[in-house]
Amino acid sequence: MNLLHSNDRLGEYPPSLYAATRDQLAPFPALKGEAQADVVVIGAGYTGLSAALHLAEAGRRVIVLEAHRVGFGASGRNGGQLGSGQRLEVDDLEKMAGREAGRRLWDLAEEAKRLTRDLAVRAGVSVVDGVAHAFRKPDEFSHAKAMSEKLARDYDYAQVEPLDRDAFRAILPSEAYVAGELDHGAGHLHPLNLSLGMARLATAAGATIHELSEVTSIQHGKTAGQKTTVTTAGGRVTCDQLILAANGYLGNLEPKVAARVMPINNFIVATEPLGARRAEVLTRDIAVHDTKFVVNYWRLDPEGRLIFGGGENVSYSFPSDIAAKVRKPLLEIYPSLADVKLTHAWGGTLAITMNRMPCFIRPAPNCLSASGYSGHGLAIATLAGKLMAQAVQGQSEGFETMAALPSPAFPGGAMLRWPMLVAGMSWYSLRDRLGI
Repeated sequence: MNLLHSNDRLGEYPPSLYAATRDQLAPFPALKGEAQADVVVIGAGYTGLSAALHLAEAGRRVIVLEAHRVGFGASGRNGGQLGSGQRLEVDDLEKMAGREAGRRLWDLAEEAKRLTRDLAVRAGVSVVDGVAHAFRKPDEFSHAKAMSEKLARDYDYAQVEPLDRDAFRAILPSEAYVAGELDHGAGHLHPLNLSLGMARLATAAGATIHELSEVTSIQHGKTAGQKTTVTTAGGRVTCDQLILAANGYLGNLEPKVAARVMPINNFIVATEPLGARRAEVLTRDIAVHDTKFVVNYWRLDPEGRLIFGGGENVSYSFPSDIAAKVRKPLLEIYPSLADVKLTHAWGGTLAITMNRMPCFIRPAPNCLSASGYSGHGLAIATLAGKLMAQAVQGQSEGFETMAALPSPAFPGGAMLRWPMLVAGMSWYSLRDRLGI
C-alpha cells in the first residue's frame, strides 16, 4: 500500500482546520526534465524544509522534491505541540545511552525548541507557551515529580511545574485525571503555517522546491565521490548528496530505513468555536497530552475551537468516519461536550521506531536520513534537518550523536512490522481501557 495516495487526493491538503485557516502560498511547479544540484531533499515537511533552508543559506544548490504539497504530511496535520526533551524521558535516556550522552541529547532537544521558535518568528507564526501532561494514575504523578526535580537539579531545566489534583483541575476541569504537570518552556502553534513559512524562507535563501514530484527511484553513488540520481515521473536530478526526509511516507524507497521505521495513522477533530464554554475545556491557553498508549492530545485555537487528537486504528487505511472515532475519547474526558458540533476531521501518517527514538542513519555513502519521531517530531524534526545540513558540510557531531543511539530493525524487517504493531496496539489499547 502506498500511503502517499491511499488516504489522500493527489496534491490536496486533508480536510483539516489547519488547511482551512492556512496562510496562502502559491504552488511550486513539478520537476520537468533534467536537473543538477549539490543536494536533493526528498520531502517538504519540517525535516526537509529545515535541511533545505540551512543548506541554501550556506550557499549550496538545493532541490526539494515533494510528492504532494509543502507540509502535506505530518508536518501540516499534527497537534501543534512544541514539546521539550526527546521522546523518552531523561531517566530512560540515561539507561539507554549513559548520563553524559543523556545530557547531550537533552541539550540537543533544547536546541531544537530554540531553533523552531526562531523559525516561527521568522515565518510570522505565533507560539503560545505552555504544554501540560495529564496523569491517569497516582504513580505517574509521583514519577513526574521526581523527573521535574531531576531536570532542575541535573539538567538546569526548572520549567516543569507539578500540579496536584485540585491545582490541575483548576486548569483542566475533567474527572479523567488525578494530577498533572505544566511545562512552561514548551508551547503550541499552527503546524501547517510553520511548514509554509519555512518553505518561504528556504526559497528566499535560494532553494528550489518542486511539488507533485513523487520520487520513483534512487540510484545511490557507490562511493562518496560518485553522483546520486533521483528520478520522478517528470524528470531526474543528479546530485552529490541526498537527504531522506519523508518520514512515514518514505515507503520502500530505502529498505534500510523501512526496516527500522514504521508508519502509523493518527486522527484529529476540530469543534465549532466554543465561546464561553471554552472554560469547560481549559482555563488557560495551553496544550495538553495524556499518558495513554494511544495518546489523547488537545488545545484550543485562537477562535476557541477545540482541536483534539486521539483514537486508535490498526489499518493503514483511515476509518470511514474519523469524527466518530475521535469523538469517543473526547467525550470520555469532556462528557459535557456531547452536543458540540465537530466541523473538521482528518487523519495523517506519522512514523515510530522500536525504541521510540528517532532513526538517524547513513543508508549510503552520500545519503543521510532522519525519521521515526514517534509523535514527538515538531521540534526534533526541525533540528534533524539542520543537523543533516551541517553533516553535509562536514560538521557531523550533532547528527552522529543522534545516530549513535540504538536503532534496531523491527523483527522480520518491513515485512512483519505491521502484524506486530497490530498485536502490540491491541494489547496496549486493552491496557488503556482497563486503566492498567
